[in-house]
Amino acid sequence: MLPMSQEEMEALGWDSCDIILVTGDAYVDHPSFGMAVIGRVLEAQGFRVGIIAQPDWQSADAFKKLGKPKLFFGVTAGNMDSMVNRYTADRKVRKDDAYTPNGEGGKRPDRSVLVYAQRCKQAYSNVPIVLGGIEASLRRIAHYDYWSDKVRRSVLLDSKADLLVFGNGERQIVEIAHRLAQGESPEELIDIRGTAIVRKHLPEDYLEMDSTHVDGVPDTAPKVDPYQQEACKTESPSNVVRLFRQIPKDKKGQTYIRLPSYEQVSNDKLLYAHTSRILHLETNPGNARPLVQKHGERELWVNPPSFPLSTEELDAVFELPYTRQPHPVYGQAKLPAYEMIRFSLNIMRGCFGGCTFCSITEHEGRIIQSRSEKSILNELEQVRDKTPGFTGFISDLGGPTANMYRLNCKDEETEKNCRRLSCVYPKICKNMETNHRHLISLYRKARRVPGIKKIVIASGLRYDLAVEDPEYIKELVTHHVGGYLKIAPEHTEAGPLSKMMKPGIGTYDRFKKLFDRYSEAAGKEQYLIPYFIAAHPGTSDEDMMNLALWLKQNGFRADQVQTFLPSPMAMATSMYHSGKNPLHKVSAHSEEVVAVKGQKQRTLHKAYLRYHDANNWPMLRESLKKLGRADLIGNGKRHLIPLWQPEGTGGKPTSATPFKTQHTGLPKVPKKGKKRVTRQRAR
Repeated sequence: MLPMSQEEMEALGWDSCDIILVTGDAYVDHPSFGMAVIGRVLEAQGFRVGIIAQPDWQSADAFKKLGKPKLFFGVTAGNMDSMVNRYTADRKVRKDDAYTPNGEGGKRPDRSVLVYAQRCKQAYSNVPIVLGGIEASLRRIAHYDYWSDKVRRSVLLDSKADLLVFGNGERQIVEIAHRLAQGESPEELIDIRGTAIVRKHLPEDYLEMDSTHVDGVPDTAPKVDPYQQEACKTESPSNVVRLFRQIPKDKKGQTYIRLPSYEQVSNDKLLYAHTSRILHLETNPGNARPLVQKHGERELWVNPPSFPLSTEELDAVFELPYTRQPHPVYGQAKLPAYEMIRFSLNIMRGCFGGCTFCSITEHEGRIIQSRSEKSILNELEQVRDKTPGFTGFISDLGGPTANMYRLNCKDEETEKNCRRLSCVYPKICKNMETNHRHLISLYRKARRVPGIKKIVIASGLRYDLAVEDPEYIKELVTHHVGGYLKIAPEHTEAGPLSKMMKPGIGTYDRFKKLFDRYSEAAGKEQYLIPYFIAAHPGTSDEDMMNLALWLKQNGFRADQVQTFLPSPMAMATSMYHSGKNPLHKVSAHSEEVVAVKGQKQRTLHKAYLRYHDANNWPMLRESLKKLGRADLIGNGKRHLIPLWQPEGTGGKPTSATPFKTQHTGLPKVPKKGKKRVTRQRAR
């Protein structure tokens, strides 16, 4: 284990650490935990690395426990954003924390990277501080913060840290460590991809592309395809692209884009949506340019994203000497997040789906980074031989998406020049590989590893890709479904789906037919469990009513409901805050997006997903009447909710007497039948 105490340092013969990593998670030495990965990568480079996990942030004392690091403090909130970790989508405090021993809540502060960075500075004021992890990554520029309902500054400025790493971070952190060790100051580390830094002076040899105004300025430039490949053309080029055409060819490698300032996006929602669009168009490492955003008198400089790791590099990261267990300091305490993944393997990174409500693409990028079969099979043997309690059951072979392993653009040059926000929406790009042969081969070889009895795929499945390769569905359904398979159509209606960049429900129907056919052929009784989102931007009450009808017609009753949570930097969050659609050109006359903001309406949308819960029936009756669909209130199969109300439900005690039915014209339920149904529901 990397040391967490002075005693462990002394046992290693260390008098100090070169780098100390501070994390909001308990320390689990496993490649699914970010701090373990970064720590092992730095260790492999010859640095002495210590870990301070879930420190008491009330004073600086806990940040001195390993002494003063020679190079820097690395600070992260952990595997999850600290606000998402602690609060529900309704801003209620969660009672537990999966990344804390025994799931205990309250072991990390709100906005952890800010608090930890400030305490590190108090402990040792002259030690550089480097922020990283998903919380820093998604807050690298001015961003809308759902919990305070306002636009906040870049976390780099609020934390007063020296450098911010976004993305997975291995390349960046190694270069930072070596350059600091060679005597460079943090102020000199201005050119590292995948980092952001505050600069006093902007480089004079760069050309500035001003994008501080809304798209829509008259364009006199030639009408050429700005993205060079027709298949990768977006709906409408931004002003930035128009300006880019006018830059001399020999200067195209030395340009930066000036975003609207923090003050501008704080006061103008239209500019906020515009900024969000530009940011997402500049996420391809092959063609992204630096971004500059002024905060007061200071300039925030965001370098282009880091280049993806090659297969060999990714293999090397996963083959470092992890113990694959929690640190012994936790004794017999259970760590829920570890229990979930200890018998699973991560086979790839990244996601080219581009779902607007998801943060994976913003953090890990669109380009899929895949491990080799050999590396994955070797890790299977490590799990079998070294993980306590292993019984032969592998709980997942996956990643951000279960079936994007080795699916990449067919043409490297096209990939470098592409600015599409999704490779699969509104339809799958003709340049995207959809043949799952590599994943099928991996599954078959993994099943043959001695001691492996069963492998289940639990990561989210991109079913619109799967239907392009029925052989994959057959392989999956025959061997790797444990009775139930979870997939996420998210909605049934075209309006919300277009704002999510998700395929239509017809694609789900195609997948279900193949799933059922191959399950029957394998002699197995297996079921799909679809996931849906309530209260997503662009969703009306009528959309939710139609989704509820679809659920009832298909026999689904949702036990858990996922409500849209506006996470920083996501495109859907921009829609939620601005009321504009940044998937297209943003202007004063561009598409409006209705956001579901009021608690009453958000609760109503959740209630439609749980149409079968009697506590929701009074609210749904009221909504259905407003929608002019009182015909859906009744006691027949074609009705969504019944007329009667069980005692003790709906927020107040009521009798089981049917409601008056004059408004529906439906007959009253016979008393005998009514009581029988009431007892049945109660059971």
